[in-house]
Amino acid sequence: MTKADRIFKENIKRILEDGVWSEQARPKYKDGKTANSKYITGSFAEYDLSKGEFPITTLRPIPIKSAIKELLWIYQDQSNSLDLLEQKYNVHYWNDWEVDKTRTIGQRYGAVVKKHQIIDKILKQLEENPWNRRNVISLWDYEAFEESDGLLPCAFQTMFDVRRVDGELYLDATLVQRSNDMLVAHHINAMQYVALQMMIAKHFGWKLGKFFYFVNNLHIYDNQFQQANELLERQASERQARLVLNVADKTNFYDVKAEDFELIDYNPVKPQLKFDLAI
Repeated sequence: MTKADRIFKENIKRILEDGVWSEQARPKYKDGKTANSKYITGSFAEYDLSKGEFPITTLRPIPIKSAIKELLWIYQDQSNSLDLLEQKYNVHYWNDWEVDKTRTIGQRYGAVVKKHQIIDKILKQLEENPWNRRNVISLWDYEAFEESDGLLPCAFQTMFDVRRVDGELYLDATLVQRSNDMLVAHHINAMQYVALQMMIAKHFGWKLGKFFYFVNNLHIYDNQFQQANELLERQASERQARLVLNVADKTNFYDVKAEDFELIDYNPVKPQLKFDLAI
């Protein structure tokens, strides 16, 4: 069993056995019913990418290509346009979060990245001094939240640090999430931000270091308990999947494409499970 699968099963058990019930829950299912959940607080995991550890489960297929396209929409295109997401990447699931028939998700995610020129600033800081301790992406923008409605960012903060080991530079990354759907989004979000880490590392010709993942509220919705128990019963693959970025060192961050990523040795358990998303 891979490290990611072991952590996945441990977290499912913790939530089902020790989790507490949400109160005054905001999310709704598509039928209008309140989406309650059981949750734990303060989940942390560490993966050493340089040693081949990746935060992706084999207990169910993870749609990594659409996840990476979403990431590019946010950090390359720096857009909140649903039309762009559909037309350029053929990704449609964000339509459920359209704001007031604007064909946008409001002043969120890519709009905040663009507003503050976050990526350009991060790349400039790392170029000028790789060892600075101020490489922080924050999507938590109260001013932007007041400008429009929209889903508040779940994966809202990312931090980057550089280490020199035996003469080589390694890029580490930390992802902080306020809230995470354990069964649906956990490994999608983790692998998205590993992809972002890879893009920045390739931009400078550095090696991948460690990936740290902290979730404040990790939950399972009340219509997912059957799927949770099925995942616990599944036998995980022994083979560790790897995400690779097939571009040359020092490829510009903005030149990386979704098809440049390749998931190797990934053999997840099937069939895929179905989930009714909470909106």
